[in-house]
Amino acid sequence: MNQKLKIFDTHAHYDDEAFNEDRERVIEQIQNNGVIGVLNCGASIEGAENSVKLSSEYDIFYAAVGIHPEHADTVDENTLHRLRELAQNPKVKAIGEIGLDYYWKENPPREVQKNAFRAQMRLAKEFNLPVVIHDREAHGDTLEILREFPTVKGIIHCFSGSVEFAQDCIRLGYYIGFTGVVTFKNSRKIMEVAKEIPLERMLVETDCPYMAPTPYRGKRNQSDYIKFILEKLAEIRGMEVEEINNQLVKNIKGLLKL
Repeated sequence: MNQKLKIFDTHAHYDDEAFNEDRERVIEQIQNNGVIGVLNCGASIEGAENSVKLSSEYDIFYAAVGIHPEHADTVDENTLHRLRELAQNPKVKAIGEIGLDYYWKENPPREVQKNAFRAQMRLAKEFNLPVVIHDREAHGDTLEILREFPTVKGIIHCFSGSVEFAQDCIRLGYYIGFTGVVTFKNSRKIMEVAKEIPLERMLVETDCPYMAPTPYRGKRNQSDYIKFILEKLAEIRGMEVEEINNQLVKNIKGLLKL
């Protein structure tokens, strides 16, 4: 592992049960391998609580608190009240992971997802926090709701859209999150986005334990594997890995006000 790289993982789920057996060891390992920051994102109230807990236990961890669209039907006044309480913790730096997911048929109905999304965007506006957006096969509706909140900025996590959609998001003040998918051979569309958009609007993330890059594809992911994402981005853009990484760390620190 290149010790010069100081890696910031802008989207992780170390609260996931995939880390139950060896969480402490993995977190120690990633720190030894140059990881200087992790934004751990909640997907449920339990996940939000655990993200805050991790941020209190480890200096390099920060928390995003929010309800993933697959749990949109749990967003009620009680849930929003608890998120509001959690958002006041000084290590909570974003509202997320929130958004829309139209891929899974068994997810809550679209209107339920949109209502939950808007409620949490209002929360982000109230606390002047950035958002971490989940958008899967819902580009049009996602963009429509982002436009309703022009003062809210954030990250389009695990970006899967076109160059044009990326440019629309960037115009609204959003950053584009690149995962291990960019290292896959069949990911021409996301490679094109990585080539075309401004470096000042790019971020890297694992979404661990998911989305491991090549050569770990299909295995459990962890933050130091971002090295392989950075190497691919450097190849795509014809730049040095250190140069790209320095800018991306600067990007996330600016967004999260670190």
